[in-house]
Amino acid sequence: MPASPKAALLSPDALKIAIAVDLYDWHARDLTAAFTRAGVLATPIRLAQCGFDTQRKHGLVIHGFGTDLPDAVFVRAIGSGSFESVTLRLSVLHALRDLGVPVANPARAVEICVDKAATSFALAHAKIPTPPTWAAQSTDAARKILRREISRGPLVLKPLFGAQGFGLRLIHSEDDLPPIEAVEYVYYLQRFVGPRKDVYSDMRFFVSDGEVIGAMIRRAANWITNIKLGARPEWLEPDDDLTALALRASAAVGAQFSGVDIILDADGAPQVLEVNSMPGWRGLQKVAPFCIADRLVRDFLKHAGRAPVEEAPASSVERVA
Repeated sequence: MPASPKAALLSPDALKIAIAVDLYDWHARDLTAAFTRAGVLATPIRLAQCGFDTQRKHGLVIHGFGTDLPDAVFVRAIGSGSFESVTLRLSVLHALRDLGVPVANPARAVEICVDKAATSFALAHAKIPTPPTWAAQSTDAARKILRREISRGPLVLKPLFGAQGFGLRLIHSEDDLPPIEAVEYVYYLQRFVGPRKDVYSDMRFFVSDGEVIGAMIRRAANWITNIKLGARPEWLEPDDDLTALALRASAAVGAQFSGVDIILDADGAPQVLEVNSMPGWRGLQKVAPFCIADRLVRDFLKHAGRAPVEEAPASSVERVA
């Protein structure tokens, strides 16, 4: 995966940052360019190409860094794979952190957010308002939940490890429940929060280093409000209460940066649906008045104790089609 063409102009002493990606996509290019503007050499890596070698000085193989370690790691994606391969990638992130390499988000935050049940538990444990949620590992257990709860309204069935709105199902009765193998042997069910006045919308809050740096309303023609599936973004200036709630949700999962999804219930009370530790920002960038990647890079370097060579220009925005 290529680095920015401007990387050759950086000082030999420039910080060397690894960006963990799955594909060299728009987000990877946006981050690489932002690190270059900050005077930092950023190398996109795939965690699938990393591993362990106990004969090496550090015991790790970080593709693109030879026998050295990066100065810090920005985790944009860990990539799909088997349970074993994903576990190994997370172990690499844990090991980097143990060796003193700043990693954001840390592996533990990624583990919690990738597993929706763990996210729901963390939110509830922190007394953060979130829809009632259940996770079951048998059809009988899921049917018992439905028989007990369905009279209060429909439930949403979500893939435990899903993202971007794919694979969601609205469950109105036991007959809507798919075979357990279709959901990788885990039924993750959450109380459906219906639309207010027949308008389907929710809010995405982008948190970075303890601040909400941007927010948007996502409006859709149906109840699935992900931008990837056609929802329309609108810039949002959140009030203090919603901002505080988003920050609490992000802190509950231990994330340095995150995407927090909040919806208003029929009474107008906010409910945190999910927290994403590897959030995309292409939809938000369409309506944001500043470059989100520049802000992420600035906060990342500050949090990692790696001051950039120069401040990224606040007006540098890559326009998104």
